Amino acid sequence: MRTKSKNGFTLLETLFVLTVFLVITSVSAILLKSPFSSLEKQQFVTQLKADLLFAQQHAMSQQATVSVHILPEENYYYLRGSYDSGYLLVREIPKTVTIKEGTMKLFFYFKPDGNINRFGTFNIVIDNQWYRMTFLLGKGRFYVSKE
Repeated sequence: MRTKSKNGFTLLETLFVLTVFLVITSVSAILLKSPFSSLEKQQFVTQLKADLLFAQQHAMSQQATVSVHILPEENYYYLRGSYDSGYLLVREIPKTVTIKEGTMKLFFYFKPDGNINRFGTFNIVIDNQWYRMTFLLGKGRFYVSKE
């Protein structure tokens, strides 16, 4: 009579455990994908606002003009001081984000006193959710509203 060894698991038991583990990790990865993508989108709007405030503060502190150029077809935007100096900041726009002109062009600049050279709005579309970025006349104030 043969006795069973109690030293380990059989191949069938090991495969069963690995299959259950694979199913659990696959389900959790699918469930976590949605919150991550929405966080990435929220972060873009917050980062754009912070970058525009940085441009305004830099213009006032250095007493120089800072231009903001948004290139949605090339998926990036940049901040630049004078043309003989380099870029102050270059950021990539995520593929899920679309920026569209509204009443203002996507090229504007902050003057040395912190004012913006033009006022108006442009739109940011993130997964069929519209945001409107509005620049007010005087002192370069702006805000983002969800449409």
